Amino acid sequence: MASQNAALSPVWDDMDRAIGSLFMMGFDGSTVTPQIKTLIEDYHLGSILLKAQNLKSAEQTAQLVLELQTIAHNAGHPVPLAIALDQENGGVNSLYDDIFIRQFPSAMGLAATGSKKLAKEVARATAQELSSVGVNWILGPVLDVLTNARNQPLGVRAAGDDPQEVSVWGVEFMKGYQEAGLATCGKHFPSYGNLEFLGSPTDVPVIRDSLEQLSQGAFVPFRSAITQGLDAMMVGGCAMSSENMNVMHACLSEQVIEDLLRSEMKFDGVVVSECLEMEALTDNIGVGGGTVMAVKAGCDIILLCRSFSVQQEAINGLKLGVENGIIEKSKIQQSLKRVLDMKSKYLSWEKTLAPAGMMHPGRLQDYRTNLLAELQLSHTNLSNRAYNTSITVVRDKGQLIPLTNILSTDDELLLLTPLLKPLPASAASQHFSELLSDTPPDSTSLWAPNASIMSGERVFREFGRSLARRRNGRLLHTSYTANGVRPVHEDLISRASAVIVVTADSNRNLYQNGFTKHVSMICRTQGSIHSDRKEKALIVVSVSSPYDFATDLSLGTYICTYDFTETALQALAKVLYGELVPSGSLPGTMSHSQKTHQSRQHWLVETWNESRDFGALDSLLKQMREDNTFPARSELTSVTASHIVLNHPGVEEAHFVVRNSSTKELYGFCATYYFRTIGTAVIGVVLVSPGRRRLSIGHSLHNRAIRALLQCKGVKRLQLGSRLPSIYLGIPTGNPSDRKKLRQWFANMGWNMLHSRPVCSLLLNNLQSWVPPEGVRNGLKNKDVQYDLVYGTEYADTISDHIKSSSRQGVSEIYKMALADKTSCGIIRAKNPIDGALLGTVVLYKGESKLATHIPAIMDTKVSTGGISCPVISPAAGEYTMLMQGLVLLGIRQIKMQGSLAVLLDCVDGDSNFDSFSAMGFTIHHSFEEVSSDVAAWAVMPPS
Repeated sequence: MASQNAALSPVWDDMDRAIGSLFMMGFDGSTVTPQIKTLIEDYHLGSILLKAQNLKSAEQTAQLVLELQTIAHNAGHPVPLAIALDQENGGVNSLYDDIFIRQFPSAMGLAATGSKKLAKEVARATAQELSSVGVNWILGPVLDVLTNARNQPLGVRAAGDDPQEVSVWGVEFMKGYQEAGLATCGKHFPSYGNLEFLGSPTDVPVIRDSLEQLSQGAFVPFRSAITQGLDAMMVGGCAMSSENMNVMHACLSEQVIEDLLRSEMKFDGVVVSECLEMEALTDNIGVGGGTVMAVKAGCDIILLCRSFSVQQEAINGLKLGVENGIIEKSKIQQSLKRVLDMKSKYLSWEKTLAPAGMMHPGRLQDYRTNLLAELQLSHTNLSNRAYNTSITVVRDKGQLIPLTNILSTDDELLLLTPLLKPLPASAASQHFSELLSDTPPDSTSLWAPNASIMSGERVFREFGRSLARRRNGRLLHTSYTANGVRPVHEDLISRASAVIVVTADSNRNLYQNGFTKHVSMICRTQGSIHSDRKEKALIVVSVSSPYDFATDLSLGTYICTYDFTETALQALAKVLYGELVPSGSLPGTMSHSQKTHQSRQHWLVETWNESRDFGALDSLLKQMREDNTFPARSELTSVTASHIVLNHPGVEEAHFVVRNSSTKELYGFCATYYFRTIGTAVIGVVLVSPGRRRLSIGHSLHNRAIRALLQCKGVKRLQLGSRLPSIYLGIPTGNPSDRKKLRQWFANMGWNMLHSRPVCSLLLNNLQSWVPPEGVRNGLKNKDVQYDLVYGTEYADTISDHIKSSSRQGVSEIYKMALADKTSCGIIRAKNPIDGALLGTVVLYKGESKLATHIPAIMDTKVSTGGISCPVISPAAGEYTMLMQGLVLLGIRQIKMQGSLAVLLDCVDGDSNFDSFSAMGFTIHHSFEEVSSDVAAWAVMPPS
C-alpha cells in the first residue's frame, strides 16, 4: 500500500506532470497517432489503455508498446507508462495471435473445472503472454457476483453467483496475474451482478440492492481480493438506489469510494474510474465536470477511452479544478503516491525498454528465440486441458452421449446454430481479412483462422465440419434466426435421427429460447428413424451462459461450454463422440439443478442399535481421520461415538447405518435429531467409509433420514448442521474444493443452497497472555448495562423467557443443560439496571462438563480449554455489537481465572459477528454453511 507520509520526488512538484499521471487514455488505430504522442509528451499522460482495435498480433503489440514507452522515456517521464489491457479470456480478449497468444476459458468456464490450481495456472499463463509484449497492467480479475444471473450481460465473464466461490476464483486469478509480473485491477465495484437497465443509453444502470444485501453477497469477493493484496479497483458507471444509498454515478461518489471502499473495506490501492466518455455522463454532467467529481470522490486514475478532444477537456477540467481550489493539491499528491507505489512494484525502465517477448521483431525465422515461442507448447497444452475439463454435461436423461449410443452409420445428425452478430471488429480480425484478400491461397496456412476472432457462422461452420469428419459426412447443418422454425428446419428435423440445437445467451436472445422449445416439441412428436425410440433425440448445447436451460428439465440432455471459441467446440465434439469424459460442473447455486444420473445401488439402511453399532461407529470415525484425502485439521479430530449420541429428554434421536451384517463393519452412518420446542429436524452427521464412497451409500442414508424426519410430529423445518451435538455446524467450507463437491452433493439430494448462511467456531489461544482491546474494555463501562454471572435452575424461568427470542436449533437445550450443571457451567447476563430486564445472555462451560461431551471441538486444542456458547441478544436491545462483545469478554475473563489456556466460541454467525470477535483475537477454528428449508419443500420425496 502507498505510504501516505512518504515525500514525493521534487520532479513531481510540476502540477501538470502530476495531473497527467492520474489519467489512463486510449486511442484509435494500430500505430502511434499524433494525438497519443501529444498526450504523452505535452500532457504527461501516465497510463494507456490498449484495445482490440489497436492490436494486430503479438509482434505488432510489442513494437507498439515499445514505441509508446520510448516516447515517454525520451519526453522525460520519471517512471514508465502503465500499459493496461482487458484479457479476460473466453470471448473477451483484446490481444489475439494465432501463433503466440493462447485462448483460455472464461472465468465461469474455469470455475466449472473445479480446480483452483488450474485457474491460477491459466491466469499466470495469460499474464506471462501479456508481459512478454510489454503490457504491465491487466484489468482483472472480474469480481462481480451474478446475484441476478439470468438477466445480466456480464454472463460468463463472472465466475458465478455464489459470493464465496467467486471470492476463491477471483483471488486465484489475481495471484496468477501478480506472479507473472502484472499489476491487477478488480472490477466492477460496487457490482455489475444485478443491474436494472432503464432502456436509454443516457440512463445509468441501477443497483437496487440494499447495503446489507450487497455486504452479504456482492461485496464478499471484493473484500477477499483486497485482503489478499489487490493492486487497483475499477469503480463502475452505475447508480445505486436503496434506503441508505442514493448515488447517481458510483465512480463520482465519495460515499461509494471514500466511505465504502476506503473506510469500510480498508482499500488503499489505486482506484480507477469507469470510462468517463459514457453517454450517460457526458449528457448529464460533462467530461470536465465529471473528471473533477471523480477525483474529488476519491478516484486516483481517470479513464477516457478514445476521443482526443474529450481527453483534453478532462485534463483541462482537472487543472481548472485544482486552480480554483475545488481539488486540493494534497488530494492530487495522495492519488499520485498510490499510482507511483503500484508502478514501483511492477515497472522499471530497464524492463520496459527490453521486452522479453519479441527479441527480433519482424523476423519470422527468429520467433523461436523469444519467450513467447518458449511458452507456446506448454500454454497450448494448458489451454486444451482447461477446455477439456470445463465442458459440463448438466443432464443426459436419455443417455444420448456419446452419440454412438444412438446413431448408426447411416443415420444423419442435424446441427442447428444461431446466426450471431459478429463480435466488434478488432485489428486482429481486420488484419486476418486483409491477409485473406491480399495473399495467395497457398500462403495463408500460417494464418489459420484464430479460435478467438472467428464468430457467428464461421466458428459454427468449423464445428459442423469437425462433427462431419467423425460421421463420414452424415451431418446436416443450418442456422436459425429470430424468424423461428421455418419449413426448411422442419424438413431437416424429420430427416435426421438426432438433433443438436446450439444457443448463446438465450435468456437475453429470447428468439433462441423459443426456437429451442419449438424444436423440442417437434422432436417429442417424432420417433427416431432407425430405432425404437419414441422421441427423436435432442441435445441442447449452451455455448455461452449456462443459465439458458439449466433448470428446464423438459430438455433431457443439456451441455454447457461457456464460450464458443474453436478450442471449446473442439472439446465439445470430443465429448459428443465419447473421446473425452466430461468432468465440468455448473458453478455456484446452479449446481442444485445438476442432478446425477448414474445408476445407483440401493443399500439396506438399518436403524442404529447402540449396543450393536457403538464400537463400529468409533472404528468408522477412526477410518475417516486416517483417510489421507481428509484435511489435517478435520472436524472429526476429537469426535467419538459418545459425542454423537445425545440422550437429551427434549430431543428425539434417530440414527441410521449401512453395515456389513457378517463383519459388523459400518459402511455409512447418519445422525438425525428433532428439536420439538422449535419444530426443527436436523441431519447432524453423514459419514461414509473412505473405501466405500461413490457407491450411493450416502444417497441411501440421506433419503432414509429425510423420510424419518418428515414423520416427526409438528416438524416445520429441516436443517443441515447441528449445534447440539456440535460435530458439523453445516457443510464444511474450510477447503473450497471440498466445499464445492459437498454443496453439489447435497444440492443433488434436493437441498436449496440459496437458503444457507455461514457459521463457524472460533478459537482464542494463549489465553494467559491475552489482553482485551481497549475499545472492548471501554464498552463494559456503559452505565446502561449491568452484567452478572449466575448458576443453577433457580434462574431458569427468566432466562427461558429471554431466549425464546432465538429460534435457533439447540439453543434452548444448551441453556437447560448449563443451568442443570451448576458446578461446571454458568450464565453471564446483561441487564437493564433500571427494570432488571435481560438484554443478553451467554453460556459458559468447562471442558469437563456434560455439555462439553457434545462439543468435541473443545478437545482439539490439547490444552485446558473453556467454552462459550449461544449468545442471545434481546431484539429490544440497541447496542447489539457492544452487548455481544461485553458478554464474550466477561466470559473470557472468567475462563482465564479458572486457569484455562484457550477459549472455544462454538457457534458464531459468520456473516455478522465474525469481525467483532476477530477484533478480540479470535481466529476461525472450523467454518461451515448451515442450510435449512421448509418442510413443504420436501413434500415429494424420490423413491429410495
